[in-house]
Amino acid sequence: MSDIYDVIIIGGGPGGYNCAIRAGQLGLKVACIETRKTLGGTCLNVGCIPSKALLHATELYETATNDFEAMGMKASVEFDIPEMIKAKQKTVDGLTSGIEFLFKKNNVDHIRGFGKIVGEGKVEVDGKLYETKNIVIATGSEVATLPNIDIDEKQIVSSTGALELQKVPGKMIVIGGGVIGLELGSVWRRLGAEVTVVEFLDTILPGSDGEIQKQALRTLKKQKMKFELGRKVTAVEKTKSGLTVKTEASAGGKEKDLEADVVLVCIGRRPFTKDLGLDVLKVATDKRGFIETDHFKTTANNVFAIGDCTTGPMLAHKAEEEGVAAAEIIAGKAGHVNYGVIPGVVYTSPEIASVGKTEEELKAAGIPYKKGKFPFTANSRARCNHETDGFAKILAHAETDEILGAHIIGALAGDLIHEVCVAMEFGAASEDIARTCHAHPTVSEAVRQAAMDVENWAMQM
Repeated sequence: MSDIYDVIIIGGGPGGYNCAIRAGQLGLKVACIETRKTLGGTCLNVGCIPSKALLHATELYETATNDFEAMGMKASVEFDIPEMIKAKQKTVDGLTSGIEFLFKKNNVDHIRGFGKIVGEGKVEVDGKLYETKNIVIATGSEVATLPNIDIDEKQIVSSTGALELQKVPGKMIVIGGGVIGLELGSVWRRLGAEVTVVEFLDTILPGSDGEIQKQALRTLKKQKMKFELGRKVTAVEKTKSGLTVKTEASAGGKEKDLEADVVLVCIGRRPFTKDLGLDVLKVATDKRGFIETDHFKTTANNVFAIGDCTTGPMLAHKAEEEGVAAAEIIAGKAGHVNYGVIPGVVYTSPEIASVGKTEEELKAAGIPYKKGKFPFTANSRARCNHETDGFAKILAHAETDEILGAHIIGALAGDLIHEVCVAMEFGAASEDIARTCHAHPTVSEAVRQAAMDVENWAMQM
């Protein structure tokens, strides 16, 4: 072929499209292959973005329904599920078309179809061959399933189907107490569904800081979400009246049946690498199917992998960072990702956000630490806004005071966490945040007060 690309990216999600745009900015001849009709991957089409649209809409509905009277207002509010779904889709459509514009602006060729590696520097898309100097695999992940439970996206749904329900189920069983399950469970609980979360472990939000797990569970229970912890689902049976979810204790025995109209399966995600031709170039994967990498490079020459198909947190922004870094490495620059400063956010109400180490991780590693904690009940802006649930917590090294982690559950936690992220990126001490002037009254003062509390001089509690 006469035209050879500098880089072909397989996958147009957050990792892939950011990699493509950055490569285009750096003057490389680049193409991005995407099997969906629209760019943006799972995140934009059936994940992060549509779920946040429904979370925002339902949070406004619940605020108007439950909280206005305490603030001296009266309102009668009704919801329209089909219109809510349309509004969500309008947001998605606007953003996907925006990526198309950015591709054109940065000279990225968008190739529609399924990309498969067929040789060194060769990628086939639906029978057509393309040549390239470098390949970046950015195929993301897919919904993990349970044995003997068939997802039909009508009664038994994945996160994709949960975003398209046309009416509120009377009873919804959520299998999995992680981020996706709690977020989507919150959406339908706010609209009137009786939501029960079944979690294999004895706690929700596995891997989160212990105090965050306990506070989140208390708060969600207060919002009338139900939990069956330490239980596993063995089967879901369809009946004339709906669904029967068969469960037993995680350790075995103690069977219990739960009735539902809709079951949402949210047990996590698995890397999507099927039929990509990885074996052609002997691209190594681990036992779970994740592509093995060393600074984004796979075991095959000039083949890179980023995002959910590799190890690490399955987060869109982690994939974005890796995509940019991979593009810069291919262009001869020093691409880098600081994996110690990748925040995670749960968009429930209140929001939950974390970065860095948990207390449990520090204890296990034998790292001496000190902590500061500040409740939102003592924050003046939170009290004005009737949003006093939660706290901010900062962990710092006991000897150097370097910030090691932060965990926030409360209003705007997803935005507040980034103050700590920036501080950690520069190797700041907790005292640096404590001695930085914050505007009053703002919710951000809770973070400052938590930093002050590391040295026991918080002044507002």
